[in-house]
Amino acid sequence: MGEHTPTLVLGGTGKTGSRVVRRLTERHLPVRIGSRSGGVPFDWENRETWAPALQGVRAVYVSYHPDLAAPGAPEAVGAFAELAVAQGARRLVLLSGRGEEEAQAAEEAVRASGADWTILRASWFAQNFSEGYLLDPVLAGQVVLPVGQVPEPFVDADDIADVAAAALTEDRHVGEVYELTGPRLLTFAEAVAEIGDASGRHVGLTQVSAREHAAAMLAEGVPAEVVDLLTYLFTTVLDGRNAHLGDGVRRALGRRPRDFADYARATAATGVWNI
Repeated sequence: MGEHTPTLVLGGTGKTGSRVVRRLTERHLPVRIGSRSGGVPFDWENRETWAPALQGVRAVYVSYHPDLAAPGAPEAVGAFAELAVAQGARRLVLLSGRGEEEAQAAEEAVRASGADWTILRASWFAQNFSEGYLLDPVLAGQVVLPVGQVPEPFVDADDIADVAAAALTEDRHVGEVYELTGPRLLTFAEAVAEIGDASGRHVGLTQVSAREHAAAMLAEGVPAEVVDLLTYLFTTVLDGRNAHLGDGVRRALGRRPRDFADYARATAATGVWNI
């Protein structure tokens, strides 16, 4: 693959995309950021932005916003993948989710595109506690979620980016499906407690029903479609189906994935959880 043709990173200002951009630029590889808020204009809901973003691109990191579980996601990803291949992009690396039927439909669409593909099935991001909507509850000292004692193998976004960067630049990852998880299972209560220990603060978890959680989000002005998506992720996807470890990081990179405790300590040191 040519080193002078750019790689398009969709969601290039987001949790994983920004990290993929950083890794590619550190290797002095040309990168094009596709985003609604920076770089080359790209919007999944505006297909007129797709072709200009793909012009002259050799590979694409495909991160769908807001989530592959959203209605219409498989169709949009499939249409984008076909267009990408038609415009000369041969390699597609799809950020997918574990245990989501819609995500698997998007994976099939990418496979059917004729591209050299790699699928990254990621578990729940550790960074949701520091770079996502759970940051404010952590700062408030009380995270309120419709989750019970089902454990989750939280994955570090840095591990996702490391695997994505490798898949975008190395031929040996073509045709691979990588299950990306952390090295151990934690309940949300245990994860929140580790954040408290690392930050030197008390952070608790209160379990509520999915209905109560949805009502609270709607009262805060969260759009109904986002509430529906989060309810699906917290109830259907977090029903225990993903309560096992994947070996994707080790298979792709030859090393152990980063532990949640390491994430918590490093993140606490940045001061993001300080009041």
